Amino acid sequence: MVVLAASITSKSGKALVSRQFVDMTRIRIEGLLAAFPKLVGTGKQHTYVETENVRYVYQPIESLYLLLVTNKQSNILEDLETLRMLSKLVPEYVFSLDEEGICKAAFELIFAFDEVISLGHKENVTVAQVKQYCEMESHEEKLHKLVIQSKINETKDVMKRKASEIDKSKIEKHRGDKGGFMSLQSMGSGRIESTLSDMSISSSSGGFGNGSGFGLMTDVDSYSSKSKGRPPSSATAPPKGLGMQLGKTHRTNQFLESLKAEGEVIVEDVPPISQKSKSAAPPLTDPITLTVEEKLNVALRRDGALSSFDVQGQLLLQILEEKDAYFQVQVESGGNPGVLFKTHPNINKELFSNENILGLKDPNRAFPTGQSGDGVGLLKWRMQNADESAVPLNINCWPSVSGSETYVSIEYEASSLFDLQNVVISVPLSALREAPNVRQIDGEWRYDSRNSILEWSIVLIDDSNRSGSMEFVVPATDTSIFFPISVRFSATSTYSDLKVVNVVPLKGGPPPKFTQRIQLYTEKYLVE
Repeated sequence: MVVLAASITSKSGKALVSRQFVDMTRIRIEGLLAAFPKLVGTGKQHTYVETENVRYVYQPIESLYLLLVTNKQSNILEDLETLRMLSKLVPEYVFSLDEEGICKAAFELIFAFDEVISLGHKENVTVAQVKQYCEMESHEEKLHKLVIQSKINETKDVMKRKASEIDKSKIEKHRGDKGGFMSLQSMGSGRIESTLSDMSISSSSGGFGNGSGFGLMTDVDSYSSKSKGRPPSSATAPPKGLGMQLGKTHRTNQFLESLKAEGEVIVEDVPPISQKSKSAAPPLTDPITLTVEEKLNVALRRDGALSSFDVQGQLLLQILEEKDAYFQVQVESGGNPGVLFKTHPNINKELFSNENILGLKDPNRAFPTGQSGDGVGLLKWRMQNADESAVPLNINCWPSVSGSETYVSIEYEASSLFDLQNVVISVPLSALREAPNVRQIDGEWRYDSRNSILEWSIVLIDDSNRSGSMEFVVPATDTSIFFPISVRFSATSTYSDLKVVNVVPLKGGPPPKFTQRIQLYTEKYLVE
């Protein structure tokens, strides 16, 4: 059997979708399809028609034809079976069986045809298998979307924090400046209302309409007179282009000049950054949410040797409604011999040991619902290892003093165990008047002048960048100042490789819908 082409045409012979499985020119296939309606007689009930060279095996689908073009030596019984399979697939991808509906789903139909016919021969597949093959999800696409969403969420958080800092700085500047009302007035009515509310200025004479200006000015003058003699509060000037300034002082100008000289990479009001790299969990959408979470604590010596390695993990459960709380959880692990599991006291330990099923000792009892925070823990485990091959990321720092400068070269080497996300390597520095001179870097850098820390950021470390380096120069200093180096990152796979396979309901019915989240993140990761 050799199928030359699988096509969907109109009654007039217009080709809507055609997939050729042998080398064939476009003119030839269009000629074969155009000749087909002339060969089909009216009132006949045949499912095939032959010419000197080819055979058409066809089936009407409403106002269209689904047909196979084969050679005359092909087995017609197998051709009919192939045609029957294609006729079942077409309605799965096309909502309306007309020319417009076929054209909209053209690519999906071609992909489905390719799964049924390979090099002109029929594959032994079912409709369900074809749909599964065509809908196969891409891990790389998921990871890319996860990275993009992480960037968007981080940017939104930075925007909110900066907006709050700008508003606070404007209020503080107004309190220490006599002419603050004029600058305040130029900011717009929305800003005026919020600022006056913060300063507890009452405008009892009536809003911002006619007759209210005099009363408002009196209150502001009264407030300014009370604050005379008080030194102005320290505030950070808003970044350029983000709003009107509430008053220029000599200190503000110096700060703006320093920002400009350093390329706006120094931010004075940088809040302390938590060492944990755990990302905020998205809101719950499914009735059941199961989270596999591992915290990594690692201490490395400067020469690369491993001082300590500890992994603590847990399986957390969150349930929205009590009616969905009667079930058991089927899990599987990667068989890591170094991982020691420990179940919750209310979990049937024997059931877990024998069948890897997490269920309550009393099957008539429901799991807790509506937990705040991360949920209730079903399973905990721990892994302690002295093998350096288990370390996901090694950091080497090579500082050297030459004259009045210190040259620092830092390298990272990531193992193939995990793909690391949102990697930040924080290097402590001595107090500097200017940002360090970064000469080469694989990724991005940022200098926190308040804490004297240089942060090296890599969004994703995968097979394309398992190693990287950064070189920078600072004034001559003691080389021990660059330690300890702290690292934080996250990953979507774990050391235990624990996964939830299924959620089995105890009261019958279909399995409840559940969401599974898997995350590894650093709690403390130091190079000392």
